[in-house]
Amino acid sequence: MRHALRHPAVLAVACDPRLRAIAQEVLRCDPVPFRATLFDKSPVSNWLVVWHQDTALPLRERHDIPEWGPWSVKDGVIYAHAPASALSRVVALRVHLDDSTPENGPLRVLSGTHTIGVLSDDAIHELSTRTTVIECPVSRGGVLVMRPLIVHASSKSRSKMQRRVLHIEYAASARIADGLELATA
Repeated sequence: MRHALRHPAVLAVACDPRLRAIAQEVLRCDPVPFRATLFDKSPVSNWLVVWHQDTALPLRERHDIPEWGPWSVKDGVIYAHAPASALSRVVALRVHLDDSTPENGPLRVLSGTHTIGVLSDDAIHELSTRTTVIECPVSRGGVLVMRPLIVHASSKSRSKMQRRVLHIEYAASARIADGLELATA
């Protein structure tokens, strides 16, 4: 479920002081929650996520600025692929509503890749063939912190266990660049 911050219960979770404190520790300022997505991997809804970075940000308005784009509209929200300078001001907290185990398609990351900027698909593929993969199982109720530029993926579940994750993104400021403000999506 995209644009989950529109739901009052999800917004309340995103504003919980404990989660905000985690985001504040990483961002070194008062964090602004701007996007939440509920992932629900189960035997009925099971998918593979290929290696990628999260580079698209929801924005209030389109302003053609160097390094931003391509642009798109999803469910009525404007998105643009952002440069590393903007993405470095974002952190995601993944709240695990169920146990994440090696059998039910947990998040996998390529360590250290969040520090090397926005990568092309070819560069991501090349890194995935020579970088050690780290699996990130998390117990129910646990929170995993990740940067959007970390190269990550997940396998299909090989289990009948459900794996629900509330992925909440915070920014150091709603003003993400000169002339660009994040939309709450």
